[in-house]
Amino acid sequence: MATAELPANAGRTPRRSRRRLRSRIILSFLLLGVGLILALTLATNWTRSRVENQLIEDVMNQNIDEYARRYYADPSRSPAVPFEQLRAYRYSTANLGRLNELYPEWVTLGDGIYGMRGVDEDGVPFFYKLAVRKTDEDWFYLAYDMNPSLQVERQYLNVLTGLVLLFIIASALIGWWAASRVMSPVTDLAQRLRDSGEGLHRTPLAPHFADDEVGELAKALDDYSDRLTEVVKRDREFNADVSHELRTPLAVIKGAVELLLSRPDLDEKTIARLQRIQRAEQQGTDLISALLLLSRNERGQGRTDVAKVAEQLLDAHRSQVGSKDLELRLEGEPGLMVDAPEAAVSVALGNLIGNAVKYTTRGAVVVRLREGAVEVIDSGPGLSAEDAAKLFQRGYRGSHAEHTQGGGIGLSIVRRLCALYDWSVRVVPGTERGVVATLYFDRA
Repeated sequence: MATAELPANAGRTPRRSRRRLRSRIILSFLLLGVGLILALTLATNWTRSRVENQLIEDVMNQNIDEYARRYYADPSRSPAVPFEQLRAYRYSTANLGRLNELYPEWVTLGDGIYGMRGVDEDGVPFFYKLAVRKTDEDWFYLAYDMNPSLQVERQYLNVLTGLVLLFIIASALIGWWAASRVMSPVTDLAQRLRDSGEGLHRTPLAPHFADDEVGELAKALDDYSDRLTEVVKRDREFNADVSHELRTPLAVIKGAVELLLSRPDLDEKTIARLQRIQRAEQQGTDLISALLLLSRNERGQGRTDVAKVAEQLLDAHRSQVGSKDLELRLEGEPGLMVDAPEAAVSVALGNLIGNAVKYTTRGAVVVRLREGAVEVIDSGPGLSAEDAAKLFQRGYRGSHAEHTQGGGIGLSIVRRLCALYDWSVRVVPGTERGVVATLYFDRA
């Protein structure tokens, strides 16, 4: 079902949940610091491991070659190794049973250095590097215990972890300090902008700031404010001039009609025409008052009887029905009072009634008073999905407006009045046909 609805807060820009600029600066510093620290930590750890492994392998290659050389120089004794972490082994190729019994995994290894991991009979994990040199007569092995190196590596990683946490905290503090320094001029600019005054008299911002980016922003705001002030000034002058120039002929018309209606020799037809002119003059006066309030974006004062205004509007439209088989009637209990000037209520409700009368060729247009609201129900052609989507857009004329007059601004004015007075309007298709337009005066 196509529905056009204008909430009470229409025309107001919804607030988006966005992270503050200060938070974004702090987060940027934090992410940059964490990224650099992690990259440096990983690179440092990788470099340390690579250098350590390379040094250990160089030491093992040198020592296994020296061990083999000393053995062949004096086969009667076992050569010594220079480090406690090194263990040297030699097995004759003529008798490899002992090797196969003790270290079967060594038998298939060729020349080179290997990392050996596993768990011994007691369930204790071990890790050592093994250098292998094989000749036709003897096989030489040199084992390097890596457990001390692993302990040093764990200590090193603990220190790195502490440093990472320390630098993360330092990055956050530096980010907070930098954000405060960066945002201080912007905050000052915002505060001075709030305190610069209202209306056409305000204090310039640029003299209070240095010739930097914030100063350029202050100059741009001053320039924009000057141009906006000039536009507002011209608009107010135009509204005042138009109001005066339009009210003057309307006052003349009103006085002339009242003078003519006071004559006793008028026939009923002439009286009806004069009363129609009188109602048109009142509608014009109300429209001017409402538009002036909208142009100034200020609420008028007053208290209005909605039933009285609705009856006056229906009387005005009855004389315009012409040959259409159309009944205009008011339903509901009177007594609905609205804290708004009669001009605003008359313009808002008058547009809804006017649209209903314009698009309804036969049947009835019913104005029904409710608690805190008024409904305008017609038996016209209904509401299409396209009309529902664009109904309150300025200049839009409905799909059934081909042979009717109007500029498509009536409901746009209703929208602006609703935004000004915290009302709301809802337009939905009728139960069987036509449209039901509801103007809510109570926000609840």
